[in-house]
Amino acid sequence: MAWLILVLAGLFEIGFTTSLKLSHNFSELWPSLAFLLCAGLSFGLLSRALKTIPLGTAYAVWSSIGAVGTVVVGIAFFGEPVSFARVALLMVMIGAVVGLKLIDDGKGKAPAPAAPLPSEA
Repeated sequence: MAWLILVLAGLFEIGFTTSLKLSHNFSELWPSLAFLLCAGLSFGLLSRALKTIPLGTAYAVWSSIGAVGTVVVGIAFFGEPVSFARVALLMVMIGAVVGLKLIDDGKGKAPAPAAPLPSEA
């Protein structure tokens, strides 16, 4: 379930980056409100996923979903350029996300934080 929540968080990241573009520097009301809604949902869902997915893994997956999705939206709706290199690098990001999921230990819990060093106590 945490992985589904993380994917949803990534999709809302795509929503908030797209809304940010459409808000024209927050000068348009509805896209600005959509940005706030999507950003709140994205960070809230990311926080929820962090209860069971390790921080580094969750952040890498969340940011990659957002980055790849935002590039696809830019290409599909805003006329951004497409090149072999750009597509190849996006595929590398997708492969990395799949790899992170495959190496998940499946225990369903993030590892406990390390004990503080004696100098930090």
